[in-house]
Amino acid sequence: MPDSPAVPRRILVAGASGAGKSTLARRIAEASGLPYQEIDALFHGPDWTARPSFADDVDRFTAQAAWVTEWQYGPVRELLADRAQVLVFLDYARPLVMRRVIVRTVRRRLRREELWNGNTEGPLRTFFTDPEHIVRWAWSTHATRGALVDEAAARRPHLEVVRLQRPRDAEAWLEKTFRSAQ
Repeated sequence: MPDSPAVPRRILVAGASGAGKSTLARRIAEASGLPYQEIDALFHGPDWTARPSFADDVDRFTAQAAWVTEWQYGPVRELLADRAQVLVFLDYARPLVMRRVIVRTVRRRLRREELWNGNTEGPLRTFFTDPEHIVRWAWSTHATRGALVDEAAARRPHLEVVRLQRPRDAEAWLEKTFRSAQ
């Protein structure tokens, strides 16, 4: 990948839970050669506990000259936005996001997929008992993501926001930004 000012080197991917942040961030890293760190892996310790070193780990990773990660978690959101050049916002419609998060959650649970540090999705019945269940979280926070992105951009003139409203928009941006620069 050429070291061109037109090619971003510090990239955040934002969106509601289930929108596809990690998937797009991995694809950006693959297309660009930039280092990628899944932020969930830094946050979640065993038994879904927050890792005490989370903020320090994020600080260390984003102190590098180039990187890609997801934009989430209040304790580090400001640091991430301060250091990023580009914030890619997956501003997808709620029905698409909900379909994705439900399918992903059910698949992970049925397959007992290990996520981060030994964690797996809890029993599906916890949807009804846990107010922070990922599907309920995706529903309740979906409408708040845009305001967070707008606030971050207003406070940071250097931060380029790329707002994508459909998966095909993400494909086109990825192609235009990275594949054409190779």
